[in-house]
Amino acid sequence: MHDVAAETIKFIDLNAMNILFLVIVGFIGGLVSGFIGSGGAFVLTPGMMSLGVPGTVAVASNMCHKFPKAMVGAYKRWKYGQVDIKLGLIMAASAGLGVWVGINIQEWILAKWGEAGSNLYVSLSFVVILVVVGGYVFYDAYKTVKSGGEEKVGALAQWLQSIHLPPMMYFKTANVRISMWFTIPIGFATGLLAATIAVGGFIGVPGMIYGLGVTGLVASATELVIAFIMGFGGTIKWAMHGMVDIRLTLLILGGSLLGVQLGAIGTTYVKEHMIKIVMGSIMLIVAVSRGLAIPKYLHDLDFLVISDSTNKVLMTASFLSMCFALGMGAIIILGSMWKAKRAESAKEAALAVEKSYG
Repeated sequence: MHDVAAETIKFIDLNAMNILFLVIVGFIGGLVSGFIGSGGAFVLTPGMMSLGVPGTVAVASNMCHKFPKAMVGAYKRWKYGQVDIKLGLIMAASAGLGVWVGINIQEWILAKWGEAGSNLYVSLSFVVILVVVGGYVFYDAYKTVKSGGEEKVGALAQWLQSIHLPPMMYFKTANVRISMWFTIPIGFATGLLAATIAVGGFIGVPGMIYGLGVTGLVASATELVIAFIMGFGGTIKWAMHGMVDIRLTLLILGGSLLGVQLGAIGTTYVKEHMIKIVMGSIMLIVAVSRGLAIPKYLHDLDFLVISDSTNKVLMTASFLSMCFALGMGAIIILGSMWKAKRAESAKEAALAVEKSYG
């Protein structure tokens, strides 16, 4: 057992390579965030932890950088007509309660088992959620492609929409009419997850798609509104406990503010099922990265005995798989944008030729 008062959380030393890595992680996290609306935290939190940042500090610093980035992404996609402001505000209300509960859980774990316990909790949570949600999202994207690329409202969402449980609410941009009570558990779970592992979009986006019947495009855009509100409130609470490393926050924010705008632009060029493919692919690779780090945290807690050499190999493999996930995410998103833009340019050129020949 550890006493959090006796064990001070240590902030890492920053060298040139760490700084460069954090800026790149921020850029790709922003790119993913603007594209799929998850906040990009499933890239950023493990990315920081792979450098040795304590799990609690990674979560807190990530949440701190998230709200200004989410505001930029939400505004960008609102201009494209993709954000349902009303749905975002309604879900953010219950998400705020989830954030409060989640931070208290994280504080309890830190006080009981110290930094290693917090790292283990964050990593285990990542692995479980990434595998379950990522696997399902990827499978659903595959079904969408097989059916011709058309998104359909799922059976669960259709059933929930058919239940008349006042107050009923209509969300214009999402084109969904559903009971307010069905938005509350999704919002609460989004906030709870965001506060404990800094990833709320894993629940928020799939919850809106499969539970409420919102399209992937609108769900991913609306999640940015929720992320802004949650991030602002969560940052204040984490900062009061001295867990926010403002150096990390500014470095990843610098890279992500550019990335989030590119990602948002990318959504206007690609088919909606591509958002799911990107989300599912990166989730599963990051799950492998965090899974490889778990033996080290078990060793730190004296639950597992492994040699230093094995420990080093596992942590190196964890770091490299994280780098692979970052690179693959950037390639998929930027490649999709380039391909779609090229097809659009070819179509415009063909129309111009048609007009010139009358």
